[in-house]
Amino acid sequence: MISLINTWKNLRKKGVMGINQRNADYILKYNNRRNYPYVDDKILTKMRAIEAGISVPEMYGIIRTEHDISKFDEIIKDHRDFVIKPAQGSGGDGIIVIADRYEKDRFKTVSGKLVLHSELEYQLSNIITGLYSLGGMRDNAIVEYRVKPDPIFKSISYEGVPDIRIIVLLGYPIMAMLRLPTRQSNGKANLHQGAIGVGVDLATGITLNGSWFNEQISRHPDTDNIVSNIQLPLWPKFIELATRCYELVDLGYIGVDLVLDKDKGPLILELNARPGLNIQIANDVGLHQRASIVEQHIAELKKANKTETVQQRIKFSMKHFSVLGGR
Repeated sequence: MISLINTWKNLRKKGVMGINQRNADYILKYNNRRNYPYVDDKILTKMRAIEAGISVPEMYGIIRTEHDISKFDEIIKDHRDFVIKPAQGSGGDGIIVIADRYEKDRFKTVSGKLVLHSELEYQLSNIITGLYSLGGMRDNAIVEYRVKPDPIFKSISYEGVPDIRIIVLLGYPIMAMLRLPTRQSNGKANLHQGAIGVGVDLATGITLNGSWFNEQISRHPDTDNIVSNIQLPLWPKFIELATRCYELVDLGYIGVDLVLDKDKGPLILELNARPGLNIQIANDVGLHQRASIVEQHIAELKKANKTETVQQRIKFSMKHFSVLGGR
């Protein structure tokens, strides 16, 4: 019992945020529930982003009803590769990534598995009935552009598409993590399914050490390559896109998921109003520690009756939350 108390005290001293603190002090405090649909529904997120000039994967079409499934062939007729996903899904469930057409009624996934046209129609039906949606409610199926990962990730990732999670508090980016698919995660960048998280220095975009199933690691479990000290391309663009999402959805505490496409550059994949806490392990630093600095800064700005632009907020975060000294 004493050891548990000491552990708790040490975590508090390091500013590590727990679930209860996240929910009470940040999500409930800063996230108005009326704005949740803007992040829970990927269609609404995408529409808002397009209106704001924020880059997202192109949407080819939406399947809303069983009858709409007959429109599927028309939606994909000009595309050999595409992604099918639930609009209100979570954790990567229900997503099918098609890399190519094998024959007229057969398709090949990114892992090389062949699926029939009828299987895709069945998946669309499952999505619509709410099999993968939050709360099991009826959903819409999105058919969209398949992101092609930048070659920089080839040596440190297993299949799939790596993504970048950036936590944004009241418009200030406070922590970032690169999520790399593994064999365990079946090529998905989902930590709960076995992907690894790699901390990223906010000022430079250089990767730090990683974490896998809540344990710190230095090498990718499949490729055996070191995951640290890698410069992520176009990092300033990633930070800018994430920071702008505060105004996009008017939620104070969010996780912004981005990808790096080899042709289109940084793209917003989706937003999360309840981002997980594993990012602290990947960065070896507490979220509450950094969040407190932002809250204090905002309080000082309010006293002086001042606000900051996107670029000023980014500059503040890069100055205060860099572990590599902005080298």
